[in-house]
Amino acid sequence: MEEEQKSQIYGLRTTANREDQVMDFIVSNAQKKKLEVFSVIRPHGMRGYIFVEAATKTDAEQAAFNVPYARGILPKTVEYKEIEHMLEQVKVEMNIQKNDIVEIISGPFKREQAKVTRIDKQKEDVVVELLEAAVPIPITVKMDAVKVIRRETDEGQAE
Repeated sequence: MEEEQKSQIYGLRTTANREDQVMDFIVSNAQKKKLEVFSVIRPHGMRGYIFVEAATKTDAEQAAFNVPYARGILPKTVEYKEIEHMLEQVKVEMNIQKNDIVEIISGPFKREQAKVTRIDKQKEDVVVELLEAAVPIPITVKMDAVKVIRRETDEGQAE
């Protein structure tokens, strides 16, 4: 057998809707403590869990140690093929522009149409205003939660 570094994937329970914060803490801990944590994965469409790819269970546990909203490493490792289907939507360059009309395809505003007012490519967020709303309220959603249905042209079309 080759002496190749074998990593394991560990499930980490988190408080629902706090996955991003837990990921930030784990990345920071792993760098500070120089742990062998290779990736931290937030599975699409699965709340309350993230996955930590590490050399050993100890590395994963140390990275999650004393992290707010982290609820503990699951006892069994996770096979890559078990979570592979959740990872397909990684880093697709989204062609979304300001003033695009989009349809929200997931979350509480599913099937609502909205206008893009701001884009944050680093966080992969877009700020939209619902078209049907009586009062325009900015809502931040993930880029993969919207799809462009109409693009405002450069001739300065007004709503």
